[in-house]
Amino acid sequence: MSTLDQEIRQQRSANATVTLFRNGSPLSNREITLEQKKHKMLLGSNWGNSSIQLANGELTGEAKELAERRNQHFLALFNQATLPFYWGRFEPKRGQPDTQRILKAAKWYQDNGCVVKGHPLCWHTVTADWLLELSNREILEAQIGRIKREVADFAGVIDMWDVVNEAVIMPVFDKYDNGITRICKDLGRIELIRTMFETARATNPNVTLLLNDFDVSSAFDILVEGCLEAGIQIDVIGIQSHMHQGYWGEEKTQRVLEHFARFKLPIHFTEITIVSGKIMPPEIEDLNDYQVTEWPSTPEGEERQLNEVISFYKTLLANPQVEAITWWDFTDGGWLNAPAGLLRKDQTPKPAYEELLRLFKGEWWVKPTKIVTDANGEFKFTGFLGDYAVTAGDRTTNFSLNENGAASVSLNF
Repeated sequence: MSTLDQEIRQQRSANATVTLFRNGSPLSNREITLEQKKHKMLLGSNWGNSSIQLANGELTGEAKELAERRNQHFLALFNQATLPFYWGRFEPKRGQPDTQRILKAAKWYQDNGCVVKGHPLCWHTVTADWLLELSNREILEAQIGRIKREVADFAGVIDMWDVVNEAVIMPVFDKYDNGITRICKDLGRIELIRTMFETARATNPNVTLLLNDFDVSSAFDILVEGCLEAGIQIDVIGIQSHMHQGYWGEEKTQRVLEHFARFKLPIHFTEITIVSGKIMPPEIEDLNDYQVTEWPSTPEGEERQLNEVISFYKTLLANPQVEAITWWDFTDGGWLNAPAGLLRKDQTPKPAYEELLRLFKGEWWVKPTKIVTDANGEFKFTGFLGDYAVTAGDRTTNFSLNENGAASVSLNF
């Protein structure tokens, strides 16, 4: 076992002693079945438009079959889903938000055991064009109202949000005019972040709120530090890692992790892409500027993607502050038409998907296992942190392992 694998097991598993009782007496020498139901680690991906359409009954024929196949692969591996709240698409006409369609999709994911996150509440890109008709004061009022509406409407289904997205570049963004850059110039980054975070938390005190950015330089580090010193409660640092121009490598990944570890906050890798085709030219500064009609996945690229994906995930899993890992565009041909999916366009799995499934639902997973308790009603096992079920006869009791190391659990049947 490699050093990295040993670190993953040390950080992500517990040595559990489970004692079973019935009517106050130990359930001695009894055969039970133990099985894992869910990982504590949030492992997920972003939405697929076809999945939202499927949840709303909008697909038929081959398109429906492909969407159903995608969903099967999604649920086989993932326990977290990110859904779209880009303001310009969510509410292209003021007062007509796409609430019910997205809510139906969010409930479908929740009903299938996924934690659902909304992305994003405030961003200068893909924002509503109609904001430009308003004064800066009115834009701010609309943005605050937008957060109150979405956080309230989705409470209990979506209680995790990327609140402010890509704030480092927000006040100096000059590719095109937009309402959010206007108010960020007025307020400054920190006051804009404070306003949006406090609005979201006041609307739903149970939310988990992320500050999310693609900038992993000292600029983001300084912004996080400034926000915390200003008393803003950031629950999670969100880090994007779009690797269209090549894999970061373990050394850079470790540097990024170490860079933000000092804040002692959970870290979510919110947007991960590693392509299985041609690597984007390194001279491209804005990934959105690379537009191609065809960008195919290749057998050689899929083998490279496999090795890089497993290296990246293992590096993240070995760090205890990483609590969520989200792939971006589960299927090829999404953002920038890139071959960055874990599935091909026909929804067949690539090798990287198969290996992640083997690890998370095989090597790092407790499948249904028969065990006999001892005279004290005890049994011992080592398992990855997460949710478990014990069945004795016709009764099933659930429990969770939430901390690594030794754990003691008592269950009454």
